[in-house]
Amino acid sequence: MSVAGFLAYAGLAMARDQSRTAVAIATERDVLTELFAMRRQLGWAGSNLNQAAKILNSGGDVPQLTQVMADVHRAADAVRMAADKVANRQADEAP
Repeated sequence: MSVAGFLAYAGLAMARDQSRTAVAIATERDVLTELFAMRRQLGWAGSNLNQAAKILNSGGDVPQLTQVMADVHRAADAVRMAADKVANRQADEAP
């Protein structure tokens, strides 16, 4: 499942479940808001990585590429962990 698909699924599941408390809903809403923000940032990072690849393919040098790649991997891991938390919470709450 893509990140966008997961976020849509999680949002719809939250909207359908009327038995949860306002605190649980607010917490998940905060997590989803952060996931959407991270997704946008990863999109920007992907664009920047494409620009770096273009420079490298034309014989140029990108001296900070290793650090940028490490940062992108950390951000992707953070998104994955947050998505897992939401998915696990939903699995725990399922009847």
